[in-house]
Amino acid sequence: MTKRIAFQGEPGAYSHEACRNARPDMEALPCRTFEDVIESVRSGEADLAMLPVENSTYGRVADIHRLLPHSGLHIVDEAFVRVHINLLGVPGAKLEDITEAHSHLVLLPQCASFLKAHGIRGRVSPDNARAAREVSEAGEKHSAALASELAGEIYGLELLARHIEDSDDNTTRFLVMSREDDRSRRGEHGMITSFVFQVRNIPAALYKAMGGFATNGINMTKLESYMVDGSFTATQFYADIVGHPEDRNVQLAMDELQHFTTNVEVLGVYPAARPRG
Repeated sequence: MTKRIAFQGEPGAYSHEACRNARPDMEALPCRTFEDVIESVRSGEADLAMLPVENSTYGRVADIHRLLPHSGLHIVDEAFVRVHINLLGVPGAKLEDITEAHSHLVLLPQCASFLKAHGIRGRVSPDNARAAREVSEAGEKHSAALASELAGEIYGLELLARHIEDSDDNTTRFLVMSREDDRSRRGEHGMITSFVFQVRNIPAALYKAMGGFATNGINMTKLESYMVDGSFTATQFYADIVGHPEDRNVQLAMDELQHFTTNVEVLGVYPAARPRG
């Protein structure tokens, strides 16, 4: 029986590309929302979830950190996708035919220089893969989509211009999540432990909570705060550290963290896909 990995969006989305790159042996399952992705794994419809958490240009993905602690899933891997944007047109269309390009609101500004140079107007679509599908269905030579090459393959569009993004370092980080926790592995580039916590209502609580990681020589690669239940006074923190909970220095730091927090929840322990340093 073929295993499935769920992602949010339509076929051809960058999340679909992440699934294909990270788990080429699995069937990719498109879902309408992030909640649907999580539920598909919880229900057993899919075996894994592929969720974007941050982009090097636009920062963290809204809602993901809110969903993770209550998902009932565990992070088992991370994956990175270099976001290459391509101009895709219907068969027979040429670059000089294109007067408008459709894509997600986030992608359009990333191609501003190319679009301006060729006199192409940007048109907002809810999703870049959906834009590719709708351009294909409309069949108009003057209309193009800004999307992945994968989207072009799926919807039968031709590559009119490749890698037209203004920035050459736009990358999205994804987390692969499973119903089962797996802490048995050790990665080539080390291990990442992700967790959330809330600090106690005492002066300098966050400073004191972080002290154990500094004194034990642990590299904290991410620390983000976000409100809990819409409250301006209740704040939860999301953190990534380099290390495994079984490492002695991590044990010491996590023990110290407990003294200054109301709760700590480990979301996953997984191999780093890239060196952290």
